[in-house]
Amino acid sequence: MHRHCKDRNVILNVLSTITNQQAYTMSNIQGEILWVDDEIESLKSQILFLRNKGYEVTPLSNGHDALEFLKEKTVDVVLLDESMPGITGLETLSKIKEMNPNQPVVMVTKNEAENIMEEAIGGQISDYLIKPVNPNQVLLSLKKIMDTKRLVSEKTTIAYQQDFRNLFMALSSNPNHEEWKELYKKLVYWELEMSRSESPEMMEVLQSQKAEANTEFFKFVSKNYSKWIKDKSADAPLLSHETFKRKVAPHLEQGKPTFLVVIDNLRYDQWKVLQPIISETFKMVEEDMFYSLLPTATQYARNALFAGMLPIDIETKFPLEWKNDDEEGGKNLHEETFLRHQLKQLKLDGLKTQYLKITNNDHGKDLEDNIHNYLNNDLTVIVYNFVDMLSHARTEMEVLKELAGDEVSYRSLTVSWFEHSPLYRALKKIAEKNIQVIVTTDHGTQRVKTPSKCVGDRQTTANLRYKHGKNLQYEAKDVLAFRDPREAGLPRPNVSSTFIFAKEDVFLCYPNNYNHYVNYYRNTFQHGGVSLEEMLVPVVRLVSK
Repeated sequence: MHRHCKDRNVILNVLSTITNQQAYTMSNIQGEILWVDDEIESLKSQILFLRNKGYEVTPLSNGHDALEFLKEKTVDVVLLDESMPGITGLETLSKIKEMNPNQPVVMVTKNEAENIMEEAIGGQISDYLIKPVNPNQVLLSLKKIMDTKRLVSEKTTIAYQQDFRNLFMALSSNPNHEEWKELYKKLVYWELEMSRSESPEMMEVLQSQKAEANTEFFKFVSKNYSKWIKDKSADAPLLSHETFKRKVAPHLEQGKPTFLVVIDNLRYDQWKVLQPIISETFKMVEEDMFYSLLPTATQYARNALFAGMLPIDIETKFPLEWKNDDEEGGKNLHEETFLRHQLKQLKLDGLKTQYLKITNNDHGKDLEDNIHNYLNNDLTVIVYNFVDMLSHARTEMEVLKELAGDEVSYRSLTVSWFEHSPLYRALKKIAEKNIQVIVTTDHGTQRVKTPSKCVGDRQTTANLRYKHGKNLQYEAKDVLAFRDPREAGLPRPNVSSTFIFAKEDVFLCYPNNYNHYVNYYRNTFQHGGVSLEEMLVPVVRLVSK
């Protein structure tokens, strides 16, 4: 608690410094304006007003001079009269955009004719003012164009500073599993707000608070996980193996098509940046989170989601289908078998159900082409593996290492993929039908930064965020360990198997060739361990608008 207070005071001082720096910057803005008007002499009072506000204004009386000026000098905004003798404002606008397509231009005119406005807007003007303009009108337009990011950044800083104390108090008050969900939602909210405001100092403060949250979350999971698994009467969160039963099954009915879309590796922050895109065609009626089982890896978490059972029970019920990490064969080849067993247990096997797994773009195109056929099903399950491939490729491909070097760019890449994906095109095709779509995932990912040495025999698993094997040697402070995997609801490959799960942003490396692997895997997105990003994942229900 003492350390929390100390950290809080240090970070509050940083936030205060950032706010003061922004206020200082605001009072010393030097915007460069070019104002072009054939009656420029009549605008002296407006120009003086802007200069007093800290803008440097260059007045010119015709389009030719403006174009010559812009060949030599860069300005922040051009204020351009539409009706000038010689070369008109629209013609000048066209030539300015040829020289610099990104140059902000505000058209100023007496002419309110609709075709003139449309032509100016088509020429990509930044704003449109009708004469006579008063100085405050011009100032507002300039602020909209030049200062939006700064103003957003200032507002976000102040709002976060106010909420910062609340988040720290919540972290210090021993939150339960529901409160952890709310805490994580708030942290993601601020992360997305700050990425829009482009304030690296603020983002650094938030990342510090997020790291503190992950430290406390690891302690919380370490203390409670085995109770959640073993004691059915315990105050346990919604876990992977009960998510279908509680979040999907109650909404299934004959004659109403439901699409369950499982996008693997989809973190909550990635969902939040996809949400505005999906909301264009679907209405969200419920958003929640569940706790992914450990290990937060496809073979365990997704099989549990479809089977409605813990991994240890899946192995017992389906000994031929279940494969441990060290066994030969595919680990997720029997999801449909597990799903149909769960539907039977829930007395839903009378529903017409179809299971699809999309592992490449050709499969995606088949989904898009045939999506209307699936409207005949009561339940269509679509497992979309693209995000998983993306995150693994993020480790293996240098190009993607450049494209997804941090959470901001990883989210951006996810948005770009989704907007152009066969999945989104398929959903848009059926958006007008009376359907519901449930979007979820198996687990999230964590960007790993802190290496920790781990030693095991040849049978030890290769995953960077969890391992199991005999005679494992590891840094106890860096992992949650289960010497008896059954306490975590996991199969026991042999009598002396131990499971370990990396905490926070730790990744597990063997001592052999240690430095090479540390440099190779640091800052890559991995899964299997204990973190907010991996364990708290979205389940969302949408309906046709």
